Amino acid sequence: MSEASPRVLVVGAGGIGGIVAGTLAEVGADVTAVSTNPAIRAAVEARGFTLREDGDERSIPGRIVAEAPASERYDVVILATQPPSVEEAARTTLPVLADDGVMVVLQNGLCEARVAAIVGEARVVGGIVAWGASMPEPGVYERTAAGGFTIGRMAGDPDEACRKVALLVEAVGPVTGTSNLLGARWSKLAINCAISSLGTLAGERLGPLVRLRKVRRLALEIMSETVAVAQREGVRMEKVAGTIDPSWMTLSDGDRAAKVGSAGLTAKHALLLAVGMRYRRMRSSMLAAIERGRTPAIDFLNGEVVTRGARHGVPTPVNAKVVELVWQLARKERAPGRDLLDELVVASPR
Repeated sequence: MSEASPRVLVVGAGGIGGIVAGTLAEVGADVTAVSTNPAIRAAVEARGFTLREDGDERSIPGRIVAEAPASERYDVVILATQPPSVEEAARTTLPVLADDGVMVVLQNGLCEARVAAIVGEARVVGGIVAWGASMPEPGVYERTAAGGFTIGRMAGDPDEACRKVALLVEAVGPVTGTSNLLGARWSKLAINCAISSLGTLAGERLGPLVRLRKVRRLALEIMSETVAVAQREGVRMEKVAGTIDPSWMTLSDGDRAAKVGSAGLTAKHALLLAVGMRYRRMRSSMLAAIERGRTPAIDFLNGEVVTRGARHGVPTPVNAKVVELVWQLARKERAPGRDLLDELVVASPR
């Protein structure tokens, strides 16, 4: 990998991919974005990557193509597609990855192992995104929450490749290294299973939802099930920078039996409310995918918890109900709304 000016390919130009590609282009990186969406390509070719943050809007000229140029080689391939497309993205870009290059996995879920099965574990760097972004219209990217990245290998301490990736993406946000990528991934999974899925079902941004006590309780139930499965998997969960520690947020039998106002339960609700308000403008990318007729990432989030829970005999009724309802949305059998959250309440432990 070139130290001075690595060649970078960003695969996926939705909210996260667009911010990454546009920011790297802005700081002078040799970056090419890939998007299969002709409207996005047309917008970027005409106006550049339009970035919005804190009331500021700027357009950055950049290169965007429909597929990775077969004649070129890249030192870093950043996978920023939705999880259902990650394996196809890895397969199609493997031929243009330099011999000593790496693929950076930005997807939510546990996607590093899927990519490693295609390109080899030595060529995979995990990148956990702790910030939010949306694409309100093609080629326009809005930063909806501040934050950075957690970078690491599937096993072991961060190495030289991680350091080079960190130097590259720190233009987008601060970078923290981890020797426990799997633990950090499971923590982010627990948060996404709650935040992204509840936002998808309700069809709302996080701010209005997190103010509702029943929504916070559902989030705690979803995270509790996820933590229980992770523990049976032998995972040592690790707090993701700028977010919460799902292990601490787990509901005990005492919490479930406690009346409103108990100190422990109140503290968990308060922390969840504080973090939720920090990310109040965040809108679920899974909801956006459904609106665009794309396959939702639910099987890579709550579905992953349900599948692994069944393997270990760990009950996951709330996550299972989330999966059922999201697929009903994807099939256009239901419409998003708070009434779907009421169905989750019924599925919750009493």
